[in-house]
Amino acid sequence: MGIIKNIFKARDKPQNRAVGSGYAFFMGGTSSGKTVTERSAMQMTAVYACVRILSEAIAGLPLHLYRYKPDGGKEKAIDHPLYLILHDEPNPEMSSFVFRETLMTHLLLWGNAYAQVIRNGKGEVIALYPLMPNKMSVERDENGKLYYRYYKTSDEPGGRNKSVVLRSYDVLHIPGLGFDGLVGYSPIAMAKNAIGLSMATEEFGSKFFANGAAPSGVLEHPSTIKDPQRVREAWQSQFGGSSNSGKIAVLEEGMKYTPISIAPEQAQFLETRKFQINEIARIFRVPPHMLADLEKSSFSNIEQQSLEFVKYTLDPWVIRWEQSIQRTLFTPTEKRQYFVKFNVEGLLRGDYASRMSGYATARQNGWMSANDIRELENMDRIPPEEGGDLYLINGNMLPMANAGAFADGTGGEDAEKGTDDRQEVRKPDRYRF
Repeated sequence: MGIIKNIFKARDKPQNRAVGSGYAFFMGGTSSGKTVTERSAMQMTAVYACVRILSEAIAGLPLHLYRYKPDGGKEKAIDHPLYLILHDEPNPEMSSFVFRETLMTHLLLWGNAYAQVIRNGKGEVIALYPLMPNKMSVERDENGKLYYRYYKTSDEPGGRNKSVVLRSYDVLHIPGLGFDGLVGYSPIAMAKNAIGLSMATEEFGSKFFANGAAPSGVLEHPSTIKDPQRVREAWQSQFGGSSNSGKIAVLEEGMKYTPISIAPEQAQFLETRKFQINEIARIFRVPPHMLADLEKSSFSNIEQQSLEFVKYTLDPWVIRWEQSIQRTLFTPTEKRQYFVKFNVEGLLRGDYASRMSGYATARQNGWMSANDIRELENMDRIPPEEGGDLYLINGNMLPMANAGAFADGTGGEDAEKGTDDRQEVRKPDRYRF
């Protein structure tokens, strides 16, 4: 028993730090000199747009709770208490959209999303409340079991040390990409140098225009200036700032102005800013056209890029959500009976003409009924007695061996009865559905 206990103790403790380096995610220093944190990164328009696109996409997807049927099918388990919590109202303070949007934002910025699970005396989930990832730490006890420590905020001395211990049973944890499979790492921290460069580029552009869109330089005087500070301030007040851009300078006493800075076009300032947008889009795997960068998009490929966004960007996040909910919120018995599913079919549909063509093919080949199609189009169902649930096929499709057997007067007796070990063929009822 002691050996097993030592094995548990030897297991790696979850760390929010890159393996083999001092690259701590709590420190935001970058090679560009800009401090990058999860909150400061959101001031970048590209980061804000990526986070908003992904969080709103996940929050807007229909989330349903299903029950397995004995025949292998599925049905919505509306009567289950968890259905209302996931689909409509996780807690009395927020809707399902806001709850999922908040957790997805945490997941994209900090690499982890946490929610406290409130249960009743029967162990049933009655509410879910978001928890801030920067106040949470994941730890192991002496037996190797995971538990969560949530630190409270307080203005009192030592307030940061006040914490609440939560069992893994009471925390819905959705981890992002990580090295130990337990704690995800912040995408902002992993790419902080790229984001820092973007912030530095933006600051350079702001200061460039704030200084009158004119390069900095040197004022040269043929003799000695008694008060250089006064001359500098006078020059700045007359020609500094964007409001003074374009003014003509009049120099006296042989004074000469010599610019010393590199022009923005020589430093490829605009190209750098454009590249950084694609760099940030690459971090979150968001197509550039969704960030209003249409340089490499056209009417012929933008729909395909949108489909790839659902398949390669949203789908992995959806799976993380579904499996984390399944693992935490269901009892061992319920896991064999219920499952949750995000409905992404609506995002994968093409334009109206393409959908109608696909529906026609499915309808004529008998693997979709009228009600199946109407449900996908959010239309009311046709009553079963009116044929809404019928699966129909084209009557002209026959086995190759029976080709020509039902032609008027040409099939012959052999065609009707069947010859050469073929089974007897019966004429179809042309008006039977």
